[in-house]
Amino acid sequence: MNTVVQAVEGSDPCTISEVVAALQGQKLEVRHQKKDWGDWIILRGAETVISIESMRGLTSTATIEHAEEEPDGLVLSLQAAFHKLGWEGVDEDGPYPLG
Repeated sequence: MNTVVQAVEGSDPCTISEVVAALQGQKLEVRHQKKDWGDWIILRGAETVISIESMRGLTSTATIEHAEEEPDGLVLSLQAAFHKLGWEGVDEDGPYPLG
């Protein structure tokens, strides 16, 4: 399962460092991994990963690629981190609040 999150329309993009800091603020151990094909945030102790769309270090969209079995509370922590950034979730029905 995937969850798409994005900055609210009309808001400024964040740096990847701000995204990492927001996740760390939720007591998640994360590391940023830049590859030729994109940026990833790896979560320690979980198979869930976050794919970040970035341009010159700025981002306004990410996809959380959920593992089959996630640690308890991980989804809520991820949502809280992106909510703190002022982002929202997006699905086939449109945007929805993360908080």
